[in-house]
Amino acid sequence: MDQPPATDATQRDLANAIRALAMDSVEKAASGHPGMPMGMAVAATVLFQRFLKFDPTHPQWPDRDRFVLSAGHGSMLLYALLYLTGYPEMTIDELKRFRQLGSRAAGHPEHGHAPGIETTTGPLGQGLGNSVGMALAERLLAAQFDHRLVDHRTYVIASDGDLMEGVSHEAISLAGHLKLNRLTVLYDDNHVSIDGPTSLAVDDDQVARFRACGWAAEAIDGEDGEAVASALERAQHSDRPSLIACRTTIGYGAPTKAGTAATHGAPLGKEEVAGARIKLGWSYEPFVIPDPILSAWRRFGARGAAQHQEWERRLATHADRDEFERRQMGHLPEKFDATFARMKRAMVIEAPRIATRQSSQKVLEVLAPLLPELIGGSADLTGSNNTKTKDMAVVAPPDYRGTYIHYGVREHAMAAAMNGMALHGSFIPYGGSFLVFTDYCRPSIRLASLMGQRVIFVMSHDSIGLGEDGPTHQPVEHLAALRAIPNLLVFRPADTVETAECRVRALQELHHPSIIVLTRQALPSLRLKYGKENLSASGGYVLARAEGRRQATILATGSEVSIAVAARDLLQKENIGTAVVSLPCWELFDAQPESYRRKVLGRARGRVAVEAATPFGWERYVGSADAVVGMRSYGASAPAGDLFKHFGITAEVVAAAAKARL
Repeated sequence: MDQPPATDATQRDLANAIRALAMDSVEKAASGHPGMPMGMAVAATVLFQRFLKFDPTHPQWPDRDRFVLSAGHGSMLLYALLYLTGYPEMTIDELKRFRQLGSRAAGHPEHGHAPGIETTTGPLGQGLGNSVGMALAERLLAAQFDHRLVDHRTYVIASDGDLMEGVSHEAISLAGHLKLNRLTVLYDDNHVSIDGPTSLAVDDDQVARFRACGWAAEAIDGEDGEAVASALERAQHSDRPSLIACRTTIGYGAPTKAGTAATHGAPLGKEEVAGARIKLGWSYEPFVIPDPILSAWRRFGARGAAQHQEWERRLATHADRDEFERRQMGHLPEKFDATFARMKRAMVIEAPRIATRQSSQKVLEVLAPLLPELIGGSADLTGSNNTKTKDMAVVAPPDYRGTYIHYGVREHAMAAAMNGMALHGSFIPYGGSFLVFTDYCRPSIRLASLMGQRVIFVMSHDSIGLGEDGPTHQPVEHLAALRAIPNLLVFRPADTVETAECRVRALQELHHPSIIVLTRQALPSLRLKYGKENLSASGGYVLARAEGRRQATILATGSEVSIAVAARDLLQKENIGTAVVSLPCWELFDAQPESYRRKVLGRARGRVAVEAATPFGWERYVGSADAVVGMRSYGASAPAGDLFKHFGITAEVVAAAAKARL
């Protein structure tokens, strides 16, 4: 345990600085959550004063400890800490603009708004799930390099609400199984949620729960700084992840509202703030931190500079420096493009008739050996998703040298942990499930999109084409729902070559998450001529040109592109010039210049679309839902071929729809 640096400020003074900034910022904004920062001020002070390794002047230092405020509603705790410890971009003016348009101090912490905000939190449980990914990334990176470059920890402050959310159980179970002993959760055990006392809804023994999941867990007085320090010291030496349940008082210091839900999500009010100042012995004006107290906090912030400089010296002489820095910057290896070109040429020659989930595995077999940063996994569907190659070793503690994770039936935790790995840096995580179960992953998919993280979700069994498992497993609305998420790339490739192009485009994208949507059923190869250009990277292109004047255009994605090609053949036999447009990624296509989009879509009146999903969204390309051959209901349990005929998703129906539009 580090001894607290000598200072004229007492621990009470240091904690009260956090409390005052939280009260003042929320009061000025007339909006926010002051109670949690006031209650957890002592625990946060001890963590930052004596344990956390960080350098505010180099906030992206790869070997810094990660601090995650999973209880994102208490964002003023984090903002106060960033200001007090000297992060240049979190100024006192930013705190005065708390929750105002353009402020770095947003209502909930947003990754990218200011250095020191490690992840976007607010949807409860997500930060806890992210922290599992961060702690896992540290173990994986240390195994790939060594402790001279990788030797840090992950700390979390979580609330009652975080632990009530279902994702928390998946996350703590996974962390316990993986023995992530460098993960420590400080649980703000204040017994209050928005509706009132937590006893209204929950009586869980959280310490027993975490212990049952393989954690070291203990309960302490969260307002006793030495008790917090001793517990954190024990966590440093644990062979398991650690939970420290800190019994606190929400709104500590508020004369009439402390310990009640009234401090949770609303300003205290002028009279209560004035009373809290008297009770806390804080006589300073709003937003004023006296020099002795601020100087003490700034010394805590400066403590990590020497550690950072020593790490930079180790990096400078390390044999793997270039590779480490490449990984940190997110760049792909120099050989990547040439390897992709050779792979695509071989696929064109081979022209396999296989499911795109198998095509995806073929791509992995070639690219995974080139990308040690690629960390795969599946939510207990490895054989169905085809997400593991024969050479990928499984991560199994105490050996973290593998690159494949068996997440178990934990889609929520898998998606949240992948976000954490991407945020940590040096890794490109991908994880598999069935497309229908993106419903379980959706909160994390949305946050990956909001944060602009390179996370790849591999979702197979993409339509009624999965067959006999029936409508519970057949996604009909999911493509539309996912395409509605801003900043998310949804790829639905039509054959093996398109699958390779889509997977490569997802790997090349630094600031967007991607979903690769794959079939269970075999599909014919459609791209039978090699071309160096990644056509799928434009989002859409003319796969088959019209013979003669273009009178009709059929648009499709995925498995239905082959149906579109067959419909084109029927129309061409009737001398109706028909083009087929493959649209593997709407988002990339919509980002193309208007001139390109007009050229691809053509001017022909007979424009129709076919996709074995709800027509919603296709109107932008074909004018109305009536011009879409798709699903208007849930699916059914039967072989895939029977289902496509039963629901009228056939070449004949598509051809008839095109003729009706002429």
